[in-house]
Amino acid sequence: MLRTDTFPGGSGSHLEPKAGGRQQPMLIRGPERADPTRRSALFTLALVPLLAGRAALAEAPLVVASKSDTEGALTGAMIAQVLSRLGLPVERKLGLGPTLIVRASLLSGEVTIYPEYTGNGALFTGTETDPVWKSPQGAFDTIRRRDAERGLVWLQRAPANNTWLIAVNGDLARREGLATMADFARAARAGLIRLAASTEFVESPAALPSFEAAYGFTLSLDRIVSLPGGDTAVTARAAAEGISGVNAGMVYGTDGALAALDLTVMSDPLGAQIVYEVAPVIRAEALARHPAIGPALARVFATLDAATLRRLNARITVEGEVAESVAARHLAENGLLP
Repeated sequence: MLRTDTFPGGSGSHLEPKAGGRQQPMLIRGPERADPTRRSALFTLALVPLLAGRAALAEAPLVVASKSDTEGALTGAMIAQVLSRLGLPVERKLGLGPTLIVRASLLSGEVTIYPEYTGNGALFTGTETDPVWKSPQGAFDTIRRRDAERGLVWLQRAPANNTWLIAVNGDLARREGLATMADFARAARAGLIRLAASTEFVESPAALPSFEAAYGFTLSLDRIVSLPGGDTAVTARAAAEGISGVNAGMVYGTDGALAALDLTVMSDPLGAQIVYEVAPVIRAEALARHPAIGPALARVFATLDAATLRRLNARITVEGEVAESVAARHLAENGLLP
């Protein structure tokens, strides 16, 4: 940094041009010879880059992103609206892409905050077989601790598990008394189940094989319609409408179409599946600059239980509303805007 109390030629001196182009020092015999106007000008010039840098930092928008799914758009919109209401500049990148792309953008600093699921910590840390991920508190504490090492902070999580589940046609569930995966296992052993699911759900050790091991049943391949994609809208509709003889489908815990399609979600009392609770994940330096973000978003995510998320998701996927509007209405109705 340019020192404003020192002129070229050393402290307490300046250089005066002489004939022949050479410069000779001329001593100043006291502070009264210093030029206060020049000193003030140099001081101001030295401050300009510093002040400009601080202004740019203060005005840089907080980039709010989400993954390209319904619930990501919903919760991402809630985050963006709360941050805007706090008076913070916000740039939206909702629907940015799949998990690994959004996660990489957060780690690189291109994204400031986005909603993520605790269970994906198993993927991020390469510890999918660790039973800690099947405990709500254990999963949250583990990824929060591991991500702190990366400069990331996990804020308040929602009390809703958006994990892989199986939903059964409502008529079949009522007729056979199916409510839990133990009931589902009994029906599967009796040959009553034909399941529609993604190839990943069928083959991943953490998905269907984990259910089979925990509840003591096996679905043979001729009882499964395996689909290449993971769109639960397709598998849920197949179960509801009996397409190709299907009466059960792979779903996520907070899918919006479940009630509209008259499907009964099988609960998982043995905790066979990894827990996926959604929470905002923010870069630590951004939270340090704006600590009000933490409590403001904690109030929002505390309201997002499974029933609420299913209802809000249904307004988007079934009723065709826009995620931003659904988010705004929920925040306003519950007094969640700062």
